Amino acid sequence: MKSNIFPKQASDKYWKENLSEESYRILIEKGTEPPFSGKYNLHFENGSYLCKACENPLFKSGQKFDSGCGWPSFDDAIKGSIKNILDKSHGMTRTEIVCNNCGGHLGHVFNDGPTKTGQRYCVNSLSVDFKKE
Repeated sequence: MKSNIFPKQASDKYWKENLSEESYRILIEKGTEPPFSGKYNLHFENGSYLCKACENPLFKSGQKFDSGCGWPSFDDAIKGSIKNILDKSHGMTRTEIVCNNCGGHLGHVFNDGPTKTGQRYCVNSLSVDFKKE
């Protein structure tokens, strides 16, 4: 999140002061939480999932499904909420997903989803908050 291409982008100092250490590691340092450890992995209440850094709405509960991968999975995102970035780290080629508002790292999207979209947005629980309807 170094270049200023996101409307709500902030300094590392700001994020360190306003995020937990774990969320900072995920959202800013592009970390990953251990599989099956996140509070939203098997969470299926009605509402919206928001970026933990800037509260940008990212996913609706109707887009969520249990993929069995160990992370919250969604078959689509709220239009305009996510930016896709080519990720060639760790010897793999993947598509990273970041919040289109602040640039926070959310996870990755894969083309192996079981619904009609064919997408599986694999998201770290520590990168989102939930707002119940």
